[in-house]
Amino acid sequence: MRVLITGAGGFIGSHLVDDQLARGNQVTAVDINVDQLVQQASNSQLKIVKTDFIDPVFLDRELEGHEICYHLASAHLETGVGDEYFWKINVDNTVEFVKRCHKAGIRRFVHCSTVGVYGDIQNPPADEQSECQPDVAYEQSKLAGEIAVREYAQQVDYSLVVVRPAWVYGPRCSRTEKLFRTINKGRFFYVGDGQTLRHPIFISDMVSGFDLASIFNGTPGEIFIMAGSEPVTLEQLANGIADTLDVKYPTLRFPKAIVWIGVTGLEFISKITGIKAPFTRRSLKFYTGNTAFSITKAENQLNFHPQFELQAGLDHTVNWLREENRL
Repeated sequence: MRVLITGAGGFIGSHLVDDQLARGNQVTAVDINVDQLVQQASNSQLKIVKTDFIDPVFLDRELEGHEICYHLASAHLETGVGDEYFWKINVDNTVEFVKRCHKAGIRRFVHCSTVGVYGDIQNPPADEQSECQPDVAYEQSKLAGEIAVREYAQQVDYSLVVVRPAWVYGPRCSRTEKLFRTINKGRFFYVGDGQTLRHPIFISDMVSGFDLASIFNGTPGEIFIMAGSEPVTLEQLANGIADTLDVKYPTLRFPKAIVWIGVTGLEFISKITGIKAPFTRRSLKFYTGNTAFSITKAENQLNFHPQFELQAGLDHTVNWLREENRL
């Protein structure tokens, strides 16, 4: 098949490109930064297009002839930008892109959202029916984008699936690498008691989940959470990484209120200076928010079953970091 992947130069997107090529598909990979695709650049089954997914020249020339689109591109980790930036890309541009893909004859569309749409989960685990209460611009815009593309798909009976990934980790992820290096150097600290829940999913399981979503034949606009086999506390996660690295367990803890004040100040300075803040309210959620999920729907309707237990995923990640001399 011919598949189109936006956001193909990112962590998840580049692994999805690898996975789709391994499945024998022809891949058009689209992103404004394609450095992560250099290892596949010579593959005759891959076409790399360095552009924005909403670029009119790209839309006119490239969409037709593809059977499946995986839409991973979004406004994501940007700092120092206004809320309107996230809404333009994650809502307005995304809806327009879905419409153009439909018009071009792309028969299936897999839209990548995020479990961040839930906001602070009060009674984990959450599932697809749980209330969404996002409280930062990225999460709010991703939820609005979900709603808009689902409404369109249901109105015109377009085969569209929404995937909400949990915390994806593994090789080539800059945030995973930063976490491992921080623990390796003994600089990791907890915000609060370290007992909040994280729900990891190894990158190989995540891209397999995307492939399963692409063959779903149910109602247009269905939503699926994809996460690993079970959640862990942040302390368990950090200690597991420390064990894999053979270093001491992190023990330093700071009160959430103090860190929150500091982060708010950093974001204010970032908006004034345009310099990226090293820590944001959104990144703080990694330490303070409960993120545990039920994947029963994906298991039952997509036959999605994660293959990597946490320790195996951590081992793979550390091995890659060492091979690449990144620790």
